[in-house]
Amino acid sequence: MTNMKEVIAGVTKTLLFKKKVKKLTVKEIVEECNITRQAFYYHFADIPELLKWMLEKDTEKLLEQCLEEKNPESGLFHLFSFAINVQPYIRVSMHSNYGNEIEKLLDEFMYSFFDRATERAEVYKHYSKAERDFVIQYHCFAIKGILNQWSEKDTQNLSFIVHQIYLILSGKITPQ
Repeated sequence: MTNMKEVIAGVTKTLLFKKKVKKLTVKEIVEECNITRQAFYYHFADIPELLKWMLEKDTEKLLEQCLEEKNPESGLFHLFSFAINVQPYIRVSMHSNYGNEIEKLLDEFMYSFFDRATERAEVYKHYSKAERDFVIQYHCFAIKGILNQWSEKDTQNLSFIVHQIYLILSGKITPQ
């Protein structure tokens, strides 16, 4: 049996990334899915809820893939490779009418990802909750900044960059 949430999410990705719609609407989604508006609203309250569901699902999958890597640095490399590959799609979706919601969801995604990854890896376990939250938030903003300024030269130096970030995240070196 087809999971209608998955179908709706797939069509939404197509509309955002391949057709590059600037104004995503429920009408467009239901027409592409060949379903009724009621069917859409049965599964999602609105488009932001759909986008959140899509990111949460992708977060879980990406986290598992990163944690399956042989070590934390390889997991970080996997995360950066993924981020670089989806970056063009993210930029397109940021120009849609849901750009602000998508940016907020991406920030939440990144925080959730690092929160869960560091918890599973038992990193920062000696920190208080407030200290741990601050450190994770700090690293999220730093990585977001790095990705926002990403260039082809950075892609060529990906292994070096990931290694440096890993050393910083693991506390083995401090940024100058």
